[in-house]
Amino acid sequence: MNQEDIRNFVIIAHIDHGKSTLADRLLELTGTVEARRMKPQYLDQLELERERGITIKMAPVRMSYSLNGESYILNLIDTPGHSDFSYEVSRALAAVEGAILLVDATKGIQAQTLSNFRAARKAGLKIIGAINKIDLNPPRADESAKLLAELIGVAENEIFRISGKTGEGVPMLLEAVVKKVPAPSSKNVFAESPSRSLIFDSLYDDHKGIIAFVRIFDGKFEEGDEIELAAAKSKCKIKELGYFTPQLKPGKEISAGEIGYMATGMKDPSLVKIGDTIFESGPFSRKSERASLPGYREPTPVVFVSLYPDGQTKFEDLKRAFERLHLTDSALIFEPDSSEALGRGLKVGFLGQLHFEIATSRLEREFGLEFLASFPSTAYTVRGGGETRVVKDPNDFPDNPEKVLQPMIDVEIFSPAEFVNQILGLNEKFHIEIIEIKNIGNYVVISARMPLAELMRGFDDKIKSASSGFASFSYEVAGEAPAEVEKLEILVNGDPISALTRIIFKDEAESEARTTVERLKELLPKQQFVQAVQAKVRGRIIARETISAMKKLLGNFGKTGGDRTRKMKLWKKQKEGKKKLKEMSRVVVPTKVFRDLLKK
Repeated sequence: MNQEDIRNFVIIAHIDHGKSTLADRLLELTGTVEARRMKPQYLDQLELERERGITIKMAPVRMSYSLNGESYILNLIDTPGHSDFSYEVSRALAAVEGAILLVDATKGIQAQTLSNFRAARKAGLKIIGAINKIDLNPPRADESAKLLAELIGVAENEIFRISGKTGEGVPMLLEAVVKKVPAPSSKNVFAESPSRSLIFDSLYDDHKGIIAFVRIFDGKFEEGDEIELAAAKSKCKIKELGYFTPQLKPGKEISAGEIGYMATGMKDPSLVKIGDTIFESGPFSRKSERASLPGYREPTPVVFVSLYPDGQTKFEDLKRAFERLHLTDSALIFEPDSSEALGRGLKVGFLGQLHFEIATSRLEREFGLEFLASFPSTAYTVRGGGETRVVKDPNDFPDNPEKVLQPMIDVEIFSPAEFVNQILGLNEKFHIEIIEIKNIGNYVVISARMPLAELMRGFDDKIKSASSGFASFSYEVAGEAPAEVEKLEILVNGDPISALTRIIFKDEAESEARTTVERLKELLPKQQFVQAVQAKVRGRIIARETISAMKKLLGNFGKTGGDRTRKMKLWKKQKEGKKKLKEMSRVVVPTKVFRDLLKK
């Protein structure tokens, strides 16, 4: 295929702005999917994606298109819109030359619109702006088109007005892709160099092993070729290759400028990494001729949650399910964990709160598992005793560290101007530092910095509440900063309950401690002895509640002729028995208590 006749592009937008619906119309317009097979959100293959109306996994498709007698191959990648999957989006941007920046006319430009625009501009892509859902006659359509034009730096009449639902304006948008998006070109300056391709996604097949989604930048690859993966430093032979139609369609070769797939036959997902470079294997004269494509980095989990089997689910079931899930979601990391109260479990790392919600929902739906999730935590860098270590488990956090560093995020909040005061008031509830406030038309962009841990305390809900649902935000991890945090331990009768240990901000320690012990007093069942529920910080008890003992019926001595002396002897005997029982017994916190306490 001549590279001049290829166009590679993505659709990028804030979450729920209609990317997948627009992709449906493109599939229909190009005849890629027959009308009888068409269904809404065709490229979203997961049931969870359809139910929630969001794209979780990027989806590539190859379309044939004719314009003015010329035939073109259009390679589209539909991308996720949430900040948690920004690394995945960045790999898709590295695989294409153009982007459709889509804005929902009923909602206007939102935070992830700005974030995606900057990422596409940084990647050097040709950006085409489009306002979606004009079939609803939204009153803000003109305002949104004007703002989008100013953002991209084009005339307002260059912003396309479309309806992904009805197809209005979509043919003209597709023509613009062909006319404005540049054809692919080689990135290698050496005349004699190995074939190279970029892995921008992957999936697992029981028979074909790991299937790498690739963009070919130099040369060509054929079935049976031996290839080398740069980051993994591993080799294999291509079992099968081909294109996305959008189903996998085997072919004879894929060459420079094209997007397709390679079945590696590998069973270990750690060997096929998103962002890695695949080389044609063989001897080359100069090391520089084997330069990897730029931008590879490992996706870094930032939220850690311990999961424990519950109900009929066994630990082996949970572990096996995560092993399978990891084959299609390589960003997940997990390792064995254990709790005296909850038994064996897994400590799992996620890219963010939404990634956690999606992965656990898949465990429930696809594997039918029941489990308990601990309080989410982040990783802290702790210095003390002459060493520096990363602490992911709150129970490993020292009582008196010399210095603690916490992961930080740069946050960008996009909101109508009338809600700016309510949003700025959030710094009373969250540890957020406002950096800059800029005006864009009737909107404001608030740049801020805050600890990553704040995302797990309902920041999203508070933003929506403060702005009546009109504001949105995006974020990216931005290094570390000193942290004023404490380890909060919960004890029942002097025994620490490890599953309830948390790292919290110092200025919130007492309120969190008080809330937790009061809640436990309500939830824990009474015993035949008094139970002390305590919260401890740095070896000091800062909150306490007492659960009284069960009362034992001694009988009605007045009616049966017994005297008070006998009654007092029985009470004394019972008191001594309870004291002895308390000394011998340990309180076992029921699973139901954990379930209720950890419930959002």
